Amino acid sequence: MTKTAQLEQKTYQIKIDGELPESWSDWFNGLLAETQTTADGSIITTLSGPVVDQAALHGILDRIRDLNLKLIAVTELGPQIHDTLRR
Repeated sequence: MTKTAQLEQKTYQIKIDGELPESWSDWFNGLLAETQTTADGSIITTLSGPVVDQAALHGILDRIRDLNLKLIAVTELGPQIHDTLRR
């Protein structure tokens, strides 16, 4: 017999100074990487998407630190609810 459980993931937006290739998305747990140029001409990459839990968020932030990237902001956008199967 299987039961359906709901797993609540939170959606985050993480802003980094500089340009990251979209192909690096896998390095950041599949977060969507979008690059934009600000009014003053600087480039910002925004990583966004669902993060499973706090440990995964810390892993992403650790990777940003390890790559010596400048973190601008981390914003929690809200929860996303996913159905999972438990046995």
